[in-house]
Amino acid sequence: MPVLGIGGIFFRAKDPDALNAWYRDNLGVGAGCAAEDTGLPDQWTWKVQGGPVVFAPFKAGTDYWSEDKQYMLNLRVSDLDSLLEQLNAKGIEVIVKPEWNDPSTGSFARVHDPEGNAIELWEPPA
Repeated sequence: MPVLGIGGIFFRAKDPDALNAWYRDNLGVGAGCAAEDTGLPDQWTWKVQGGPVVFAPFKAGTDYWSEDKQYMLNLRVSDLDSLLEQLNAKGIEVIVKPEWNDPSTGSFARVHDPEGNAIELWEPPA
């Protein structure tokens, strides 16, 4: 197959500029951002480290995220605990449920962006 990976994530927003700034400032995500060890950022892309990506349609009636949203963004992270401390310090509500975690799949937490979109933070097992 010639597909190499995800080339972009596109979604509607009430205020795209403000939402871009929120993702960049709080999660280091989006145009002009670069993950550790990926080089200097450029204007239009977000440089990410290689690793697993889960592509999984869910049943229409799932209760895993809000039923009024069509998607949930899952971001693969390192040092989840440190990130959660930073988000809490900024006043961003963090949701953690022990039943989400499993040694075979990793640790999870959830936050919501200013427009109410769920963002799952996933630290895969070492």
